Amino acid sequence: MTNLQESLVREFLRTNRSGAYSSSTLVDCNTRKYHGLLVVPVPELDDENHVLLSSLDCTVIQHGAEFNLGLHKYQGNNFSPNGHKYIREFDATKVPTTTYRVGGVILQKEVIFQHYEDRILIRYTLVDAHSATTLRFRPFLAFRSVRQFTHENATASREYSEVENGIKTCMYAGYPDLYMQFSKKNEFIFQPDWYRGIEYPKEQERGYASNEDLYVPGYFELPIKKGESIIFAASTSAIKPTAMKKLFDDEVNDRVPRDNFYHCLVTAAHQFHRKEKNHDRYLLAGYPWFKCRARDTFIALPGLTLAIGEIDYFEKVMMTAERDLRAFMEEKPLSGKIYEMEQPDVPLWAVWAMQQYAKEVGRDKCFEMYGKLLHQIIKYILDGKHPNLRLDDNGLLYSNGKDKAVTWMNSTANGKPVVPRSGYIVEFNALWYNALKFCALMASEKGDAKGAEKVEALAAKVKDSFVETFVNEYGYLLDYVDGTMMDWSVRPNMIFAVALDYSPLNQQQMKSVVDICTRELLTPKGLRSLSPKSGGYNPIYVGPQTQRDYAYHQGTAWPWLGGFYMEACLKLYKRSRLSFVERQMVGYEDEMDYHAIGTISELFDGNPPFHGRGAMSFAMNVAEILRTLKLMEKYSYQK
Repeated sequence: MTNLQESLVREFLRTNRSGAYSSSTLVDCNTRKYHGLLVVPVPELDDENHVLLSSLDCTVIQHGAEFNLGLHKYQGNNFSPNGHKYIREFDATKVPTTTYRVGGVILQKEVIFQHYEDRILIRYTLVDAHSATTLRFRPFLAFRSVRQFTHENATASREYSEVENGIKTCMYAGYPDLYMQFSKKNEFIFQPDWYRGIEYPKEQERGYASNEDLYVPGYFELPIKKGESIIFAASTSAIKPTAMKKLFDDEVNDRVPRDNFYHCLVTAAHQFHRKEKNHDRYLLAGYPWFKCRARDTFIALPGLTLAIGEIDYFEKVMMTAERDLRAFMEEKPLSGKIYEMEQPDVPLWAVWAMQQYAKEVGRDKCFEMYGKLLHQIIKYILDGKHPNLRLDDNGLLYSNGKDKAVTWMNSTANGKPVVPRSGYIVEFNALWYNALKFCALMASEKGDAKGAEKVEALAAKVKDSFVETFVNEYGYLLDYVDGTMMDWSVRPNMIFAVALDYSPLNQQQMKSVVDICTRELLTPKGLRSLSPKSGGYNPIYVGPQTQRDYAYHQGTAWPWLGGFYMEACLKLYKRSRLSFVERQMVGYEDEMDYHAIGTISELFDGNPPFHGRGAMSFAMNVAEILRTLKLMEKYSYQK
C-alpha cells in the first residue's frame, strides 16, 4: 500500500445497483476523471454520471500536530499530502477496510455504498489512541460530468445550509443538493478554497486533458474517543444521524464476502445491476464509462443471472429488454435507456439468451415466457424488416458494415470501422443457424409440425451455405465474406460456430476450428481478437486514444470470448478437458487482487504479461467466466 507503483494500479469499485458508483485507487488517490467518492446519474441534466464528491481527506490531530491521511497527485508528479505512508493494512473481504497507524493512533476506515440510494457511507473507528484525538474532514467537490473537468470559476456557488450534523451545498444550478452529515455532532468551519492542478495519470496515458481544480468549502471537526465509531454520509438526500449506525450494519450484512474466486465474481455480477425508479431493470455493460448496450445485455444476461441461480433477475431484465426490442422491431419509439438496439446481431443474441434460460427452467416455461417473442424475431428476420440484415436466397444473413461497425468489433478511426466486417459475417450466421434450430425444436414440441418443418428446411439450407461460404482448406473459418472479398484473418469469431448448441459444422470441422483457436488465439486471459500470424497484429492496448483504437480488436485478449472457447472444448471433449479448463480459470483468479479488485477488466494485452486494460469492470467478461464455472460443474457430474 505504501508503494505507489503497486497501489495506484489497483482500483476499487462500489455501486448502488441504480447507476451510481464510488471508485478510486486503494490508497484513495484518484487517477481517472471517472474516479470519485460519490458519482451519480443526474437525469435532469443528461444521461451521464456526475462526480459530486471527489474525495474526503481525513486528518488526525493530537497535541496540536496534524497528520493528513489524504493523497492527491498534482502536476509535476507531486503527491500530497502523502497519507498513504500511514496505511498498515487493506482488507476487502466484506467491506473495503483501510487501517492507518499514526504513532500510537490506529484508525480504521470502512466504506460502503447503500443499495438503491445515492449515498456513500464511511465508518471511522478509533481502534487505539493514548491521548485526546480529533478528526478533521475536508471534502473535495467537483459537481461535473465524468467526461469533463472542473476549474476554478466565479460561477460556482459557495452557499451552504446547515442540516442535522452537517451541511448541504450545491455548486451549480440543475444539480441536486449534496448532503454531508455525520452520526455525531461536529463543527463545520467555512473556509472556501480551490485546490488547483490535481492531475489524473490515466487520462494522461490516453492523451487527454488530465488536470482540474477542486472546490473545498471548508472542513468538519469532531473529537473521537478510543473504541468509538463515527459514520460520515454523503448523499443527494438527508438522513437522520441516529439511523446511520443501523443502516451501515444492515448494508454490511447484505454483502457477499469476497472470500473466494466465485464470491468475488458474484459480487461483481451484482454491480452491473441497474434498477430504475419505475422498476425497470438493466445491466450496465461495464464501469466506469459504459452504459446499457443491447448486445452486451443479451450476451451477459445468462452468466450474470442464471449461472448464479438468479432466475428472477433474468426475467426482470428480459422484461425490460424485450419491451425495447419489440418496440424496435415494430418501429416504435424506444425508452432510450438501452443503446445500440439497431445492431443487426442483437435479435440473434436475444434468442441465444432465451435458449440458455430454457436449459435452466425447461423449454415449456421458456415457451410460456418468450414463445411469442421468439416467433416475432424469426418472422421479423424472414420478412426482411431489419434495416441492416438481409436474408439471401442461400439462407445466409447479409449485413453492411463497410461504413459503420455492426459487430462487437466496433472500434472506429476517422469515422470508419478499424475492422470493416461486412457481408456474410461468421458469428451472425452461426447464431442464425442456432436460432432456427432452437425455434424449430420449440415449434415441434408445441405441436406446430408445419411451422417446425418450414424452419428446419431453412436451417438445412443455412447449414450447407455456411459450410460452403466459411470453411476454407486450412481448417478454420473465414471471418466474413462479401462477394469476392474474403477475410482470411484468423479471428475468434469462428468459435461461436462450435460453441453454440447447434453447429452447422461436422465433428471434424469443429475440432479443426478449436485446434486453430488453441494454437493461435488462446491466452491465459481469453482469446486474442487476431492471430499473431495475421497481418496488422497489434496486441498492446496503450497510448493515445487513436493508437488504442487500432489495437482494440487487433490482437488484444477478451475473457468473454474465452468463455465460448471453453464451452466449445467441453462440448467436443467432455470431461477429458475439465482439468485444462480449470487451469485456464486460474489465469482469471489472479485478477481478483489486481487492477480492479474483485472483478475483471475490459480487455487484456495479447502478449505476456497480459496486462489488464480499458474499463475496470466489464459485464460480458464476468458473465462468461461465471457461465464457464457453471458448465464445469455440469460436465464434472457427467459420465
